[in-house]
Amino acid sequence: MTQIKGIKSVKSVAKFLTMKTLLKAAKIVCLDAQDTIFEPGYLLVEDGRIQSITTSLLDDFAGTAVDLGNKLLMPGLVNAHTHTPMVLFRGLAEGHSLFDFDGWYHTIRVVEEVMTPEMIPAAVLVSCAEMIRTGTTTFADQYFWMEQIVPAVRQSGLRAALGYGVVELGEAVARERELDAATQFLQSVAHDPLIQGWVGPHAFFVDNSEAAMAIELDLAIEFNTGFHIHLSTSGEEDRYCLAKYGRTAIQQLAKMGMLQRPILAAHCLTVPPADYPLLASAPFSAAINPSSAMRNAAGVADACGMLAAGINLALGTDNVTNNNSYDMFKEMQIVGKLMALHHHTPNALPTRTILHMATLGGAKALGLADKIGSLEPGKQADLITLDLDEIGWTPSNGQDVYTALVYAVSGMHVRDVMVAGKWLLRDGRFQTINYPQARHDLETSYAELAQKLQDTGEH
Repeated sequence: MTQIKGIKSVKSVAKFLTMKTLLKAAKIVCLDAQDTIFEPGYLLVEDGRIQSITTSLLDDFAGTAVDLGNKLLMPGLVNAHTHTPMVLFRGLAEGHSLFDFDGWYHTIRVVEEVMTPEMIPAAVLVSCAEMIRTGTTTFADQYFWMEQIVPAVRQSGLRAALGYGVVELGEAVARERELDAATQFLQSVAHDPLIQGWVGPHAFFVDNSEAAMAIELDLAIEFNTGFHIHLSTSGEEDRYCLAKYGRTAIQQLAKMGMLQRPILAAHCLTVPPADYPLLASAPFSAAINPSSAMRNAAGVADACGMLAAGINLALGTDNVTNNNSYDMFKEMQIVGKLMALHHHTPNALPTRTILHMATLGGAKALGLADKIGSLEPGKQADLITLDLDEIGWTPSNGQDVYTALVYAVSGMHVRDVMVAGKWLLRDGRFQTINYPQARHDLETSYAELAQKLQDTGEH
């Protein structure tokens, strides 16, 4: 690291990142519309934003210079669908599908009914740590007990779109309770610089009634936000809507005005292709979760068909109860291989497209494409580095960099993570989370949860 103006340590550097900080890397992969790559590259950060990216040191630079060495610098990844508290359940649902109502209710909901709010913060911190360590800088979450989740996310320093998870099952008392809680949550994060508040109906027509959906639409309009939902995991919504309304769930959502608000829809395994044009014309994004879909034996999302129709695609891990990993590099690799196998076509989903899903596609899904998802002047300094001295990169003149990022490396190649100009990971060391303590607290919570389940006879 080059020392300028008396800055003597990495720890000191973190304190001065509101000033000008120049990052030098062996390779900068911008993932912008022009597919710009700098070798080597200099990226200037000021007040949390990218000011410039160049191939040479600025002559008039005065600030902190950080030589990252033989690293690849790129945009941070966007995990477009997960449930951070559910790392507490990792391993409890093995052998069961969570993609239909009965499977979800009898393996997850019964556990949630005995867990306590005090178990949430450690689980969220461990989840955030795993995402940071593997290169995620922004994630979309959907869950309840947001009063426990939000402080842990703020501590982590990650950027997040948090949706209050509403499950009311058509019950008036539950509807009032859950929607009041969702309203309070949206109010609490209205001015947060890194956290967006979303409305998170678990699944329209499945466990959120039309009465709840009408109120949720009003909430989304009032707080100028969207819906983070599960959609088309088993076709339940379509069967219900066809029987009751004579139209598909997507068509009924349009009739109700729901498609006028942004929708981040996880899974999308059984969306009728005839409805693709309707979704393409709406502020709709499909969050594909290949590992989760495969582990639940639930099916294959028609990623290629949706892309061809003009639907924005993002990528997510889903919960790690039975994924079981937050590594978005794994998800990129798996979705590419799954599409090739499904279509019997090598490279059915090109690597550059997959990287777009994990960066700008996710950013667009969250309404953040003007702020994150690529490295460009004016955008937030949300970025990661990967170690080019690690395995998988060579021969350097063989595979292109996009192929290497999708198929040859993993999140464990990540060495540095920055969000809004602040280091969350530096040289592989956490800067915002006490991971050993969080892990210890999670183990304690898991033991308590296991005892509660044993006492109730559920597991």
